[in-house]
Amino acid sequence: MKKLIFATLLPLLSAGAFATEYQIDPTHSSAQFAVRHMMVSNVKGEFSKVTGTIQYDSKNLAVSRVDAVIDATTLNTREAKRDEHLKSPDFLDVAKYPALTFKGKRFERKGDNVLMIGDLTIRGVTKEVALTVDGPTPEIKDPYGNLRFGASATTHISRKDWGLVWNAPLEAGGVVVGDDVAITLDIEATRVKEKTSALTSSQH
Repeated sequence: MKKLIFATLLPLLSAGAFATEYQIDPTHSSAQFAVRHMMVSNVKGEFSKVTGTIQYDSKNLAVSRVDAVIDATTLNTREAKRDEHLKSPDFLDVAKYPALTFKGKRFERKGDNVLMIGDLTIRGVTKEVALTVDGPTPEIKDPYGNLRFGASATTHISRKDWGLVWNAPLEAGGVVVGDDVAITLDIEATRVKEKTSALTSSQH
């Protein structure tokens, strides 16, 4: 029985060893959103600081993972009063929940697209979402010798599912803020350099 269990797990363990680790570069990554305003236009905004790690293996998506943290305090819609309202308890309640998180649990191929399935947490509420991934690009070497790649991911969510229910009716009908929110993640990441093991170091 032990041999059978080991034989079953061995391919997964071996594959996991080859997943490359990357660090999200917060200076070149962001999260954007768009939501309908007064039924006539879209308001767009972004969170300018995204951090976290990525485990990625292009040949074995089953071992790939994403762990991203979005700094809610960096929200910017180019209108200070609107930003203040969005950060208030009516919406994100940034004082109590200063971060949004996304934990990508698995990747799936769907036709020509790759889907990233994971848990999105907003205001302490966690729901599973699926993002359509564009990329990642091939790795390139930057001027400092680091290997980098980029990728984008998009999805739509209903803000009410995360408890963001504030709204106001319009005199002519409809509401001030739409329910559907379009989300885009633009990520640039650098490969984490392999660390020399303590055993190897002790031999020199």
